[in-house]
Amino acid sequence: MRVLVTGGAGFIGSAVVRAFLGAGHEVRVLDALLPAVHPRYPDGPPGLEGAELLVGDVRDRDTVDRALAGIDAVSHQAAMVGLGVDVQDMPEYAGINDLGTAVLLAAMARADVDRLVLASSMVVYGEGRYECPEHGAVPAAPRRRADLDEGRFDPPCPHCGRQLTWGEVLEETPADPRNTYAATKLAQEHLASAWARSTGGGAAALRYHNVYGPQMPRDTPYAGVASIFRSALESGRAPRVFEDGGQQRDFVHVSDVAAANLAALEADPPDSAVRAYNVASGSPHTVGDMARALADAFGGPDPVVTGEYRIGDVRHVVASPARAAEELGFRARVSFADGMREFATAPLRPAPPV
Repeated sequence: MRVLVTGGAGFIGSAVVRAFLGAGHEVRVLDALLPAVHPRYPDGPPGLEGAELLVGDVRDRDTVDRALAGIDAVSHQAAMVGLGVDVQDMPEYAGINDLGTAVLLAAMARADVDRLVLASSMVVYGEGRYECPEHGAVPAAPRRRADLDEGRFDPPCPHCGRQLTWGEVLEETPADPRNTYAATKLAQEHLASAWARSTGGGAAALRYHNVYGPQMPRDTPYAGVASIFRSALESGRAPRVFEDGGQQRDFVHVSDVAAANLAALEADPPDSAVRAYNVASGSPHTVGDMARALADAFGGPDPVVTGEYRIGDVRHVVASPARAAEELGFRARVSFADGMREFATAPLRPAPPV
């Protein structure tokens, strides 16, 4: 199959490219190599040997038309990721993530390309699934600054105020985006759904959980928490754990995310629809667990639990990986212990120029 991978020079995108090439597919990469994300590559972006590279912006119609020539399927990884800095990031998030997706989908319709694998995210769920001992399954109310300032980090029942018990989210869990990035990722899914209904195409929306692994970007406010902790350790600083460190997450290795993309690419796409899949390990751990595992494997210093918080963060998001296993045959293979042990000393991508 001839596959276009947008954002294929990035951390996740390049792993996806290698997985596709290893399975015998032909790969073309479209990447803008934005200086806010990528350092200068004197010899070209790493990890793309065997792929064709087209440098250009997914928001540019002519560029995307050229990139789609002769293509059978698209893996759309290009995105601005992370929580960002503040609301001043909103225009760039919406431009790259949503306008870029709309331009790509329109071009796919012109080129009669009807297979899409979309990189989505667990952030579309907002807070995860919760139950109250009195009221059963309830949506978690947005966390209040006053509670967070007092160290009350778990969301209360919106009806009685009791502490809730977290559980696994399924793909049918109603979306509840709570920050700019989350809103743009959900919009990508909606745009793909409109494209599918209009063209008869089919798409798999892969809702990545907390991805980590070699070649994560270092020292950027848009990096994931694993990279932030790893960068701190490498600089001799203690990882600073927000809240009380009890936030539950599912940390999934980048090689497993690449394998999920390959499984979705090679599966029969749904007709005129988008099908969502959680891409998770199925083995949740706290953020504090991750900081401790990395510090132990690296040799210190020990993590520091700060009590600080970011208002756009959510408390617990843990998902069931059952649908991806049943329908795509995907199961994560890298254990938390093995993955963190490797990641503690794995190379990171150089920081982009300031």
